[in-house]
Amino acid sequence: MKTLLKTLVIGIMLFTLSTSCATTVKVSPVNNAVVTKVHKPRVLVHKNVRYYRNNGVWYVKKNRRYVKVTAPAGIRISTLPNGYRTVKIRGVRYYKHKGVYYKKSGRTFVVVNV
Repeated sequence: MKTLLKTLVIGIMLFTLSTSCATTVKVSPVNNAVVTKVHKPRVLVHKNVRYYRNNGVWYVKKNRRYVKVTAPAGIRISTLPNGYRTVKIRGVRYYKHKGVYYKKSGRTFVVVNV
């Protein structure tokens, strides 16, 4: 009986340790957060404003710093960011990544408000 109890306790401990180590945390800056460096951003101009895009996060450069902003509706991009998901809303196919919705338009994708 004692060996069964010890085996059960050890099994539960191993299970809890293995599940707690498997969690991952992704850190993303909140809106209006200031970032000093953005690794290899893609530069896009929309309505005479330069936007910088990296990993699906949109920035505007102000005084040598990058401020996170919401994606501007109507801007066109050639490729979707990694990790996007396909969703259908009212029968229309959209691509979603980090809360931004994209719609295919020819060979490009357009940021839309849904």
